[in-house]
Amino acid sequence: MKSFAVPTQSSEQWIDITERVRASLAEMEASPVQAVLVYCPHTTAGVTINECADPDVATDLGDAFSKIVPEDIAWRHGEGNSPAHLKAGLVGSSVTIPVLEGQLKLGRWQGIFLCEFDGPRTREIWVQALS
Repeated sequence: MKSFAVPTQSSEQWIDITERVRASLAEMEASPVQAVLVYCPHTTAGVTINECADPDVATDLGDAFSKIVPEDIAWRHGEGNSPAHLKAGLVGSSVTIPVLEGQLKLGRWQGIFLCEFDGPRTREIWVQALS
């Protein structure tokens, strides 16, 4: 397994980590890798796959999540970051990507995103080869 750190710069941010995942895959010495699991071990951040060609898509997704999960409801969790927990739960903590001949098999416009919902922080991403 490989891991890498991703520093985030704001409270909510969608960061394209595709190239970091590709680099991690290239460093792996597993027998034929058929897929990789990309996992975010945090409860207020997640990982997803979406369009990476147009940066406005990530901005639109962040804006939509803020409308779907309002800040101003009576959250019971005392730390004040309940919306971040819910958003991370909606996104999910992992994605699995097929690998063919050592290359990620993403769609033409797809990229892998770390979704920060409680930053700024330094997040860790784990990349595990699946054979």
